[in-house]
Amino acid sequence: MHKEKKRYAEVVAQLIHTNVFFVFCLSFWLSLFVVSCRPSSNRLNPKAPKEVYNTTKMEVQNERFLSTAHVPVSIALSDIEHQINTQVSGLIYEDNSLTDNGNDQFMTKVWKRGTILVSAQDSLFHFTVPLRIWVKAGVSVLGFTQYKETEFEIDLRFKTKFDLDRDWSVNTHTEADGYGWVKRPTIGFVGLNIPITNFVGRMIDKNLGSITKTLDQQVRRNIDLRTPVLKAWNLLREPYLLSDKYRTYLQVVPKRVLITPLRFEGQVIRSTIGIEGYALTTTGAKPAVKPAVSLPDLTVVPQVKDDFQIGLLSEATYQEAAKLAADEFVGKSFSFSENRYSITVTSMDMYGQNDNLIIKAGLKGTINGDIYLSGRPYYDPRDQTISLKDLKYDLDTRNILQQSASWLLKGTFARTLEKQLTIPVGSQLADMQKQIQEQLKNNQVIKGVVINGRLDDIKPDQVYLTPTAMLAVVNVRGRVEVKVEGL
Repeated sequence: MHKEKKRYAEVVAQLIHTNVFFVFCLSFWLSLFVVSCRPSSNRLNPKAPKEVYNTTKMEVQNERFLSTAHVPVSIALSDIEHQINTQVSGLIYEDNSLTDNGNDQFMTKVWKRGTILVSAQDSLFHFTVPLRIWVKAGVSVLGFTQYKETEFEIDLRFKTKFDLDRDWSVNTHTEADGYGWVKRPTIGFVGLNIPITNFVGRMIDKNLGSITKTLDQQVRRNIDLRTPVLKAWNLLREPYLLSDKYRTYLQVVPKRVLITPLRFEGQVIRSTIGIEGYALTTTGAKPAVKPAVSLPDLTVVPQVKDDFQIGLLSEATYQEAAKLAADEFVGKSFSFSENRYSITVTSMDMYGQNDNLIIKAGLKGTINGDIYLSGRPYYDPRDQTISLKDLKYDLDTRNILQQSASWLLKGTFARTLEKQLTIPVGSQLADMQKQIQEQLKNNQVIKGVVINGRLDDIKPDQVYLTPTAMLAVVNVRGRVEVKVEGL
């Protein structure tokens, strides 16, 4: 009996020991399972901020930088005189019917006799036209009509107001301003030369109205400004290659043409033309521009401003920017709280969220994983770089760090990134500015048309975030004049 009790006690003890061991093992493995399922206290896994963009590269390239090309035009009266005399020669007017104009019994032919003289006064052109005139007229004597011919010389005078209509039509208003006899008209009758000055004078007075009307009609019909101006308009719109290295084009989008009223100063006629439009540099492939088929209305203004501005655009892709940042920061270590904590940067990446640049930084050390920071990019004109301001931890990153690594929030890591993370774009902008300035130095576009100008003031506009790149836009102001000599 005693032996059986002893054996029973040993079995119970063994079972108790076995159960304790089992419970211990079960508790140990359960604790390992719980620990393995719980996130590590030093492992970061914040939610990535959403990638969002407000604008595209094309929209940035179409950003509006309104400016005016100031085109002072001076035309010597001698040039106008030369052009008129070149175009007007020989027979310039004829009436070959004796029975038109109410059976007037009058025929005439008119030739240019010498140089047409041009002067200007009180906003009017004055023309003196030397003519040789042949006349055949019916003379009634005792109920019989005899036809006589004569030739004479006269200087006709006209005054003309010259206007350009909104549709680019040339519009003249010509009035007769009298005439002077050089060789008076006579006809031979019964062996006598009979003066017919008064008769011919009345006929000239009667026909001067139709002559001036015909002159105005001919000017309106034969002078075509639309064709050459449209050609120049499309030439101006064609993108101009500034830099092969950066694949940069200067693109001008003209919108309006302004002109001041003609001013007569001595022997020179002056006016100012203003070509108002947008000028911007673009990068990448040459922009496709369809030729315009019409011109905007011509607008007469009292004065044309001489301001000129160009938007210079520099591009930095996110991949390029991230590589520059990685070269600067990857492998760099930071210590906090008197060296109690430390981290080392392992990777850098970038993308956009509306107007902010998102920086994804990989870390290892006291904490491991990724963190996200957000800051607003801007162009720093002093260093000619794209820099950041107000760089802060993203909200989800901040919430996680407050729980597990508040020392990082209190440290200088974000401020160091903001201060040292810069993307140089100055050389690209400087090259473009130099190229444009060279094009504004005594550049003869065509014979008689010379461009001169300077770029004075450089002001940063802003940095735009697009799906592919950061685009820094700098607004360059200056003056430009296009000198036109002759016609």
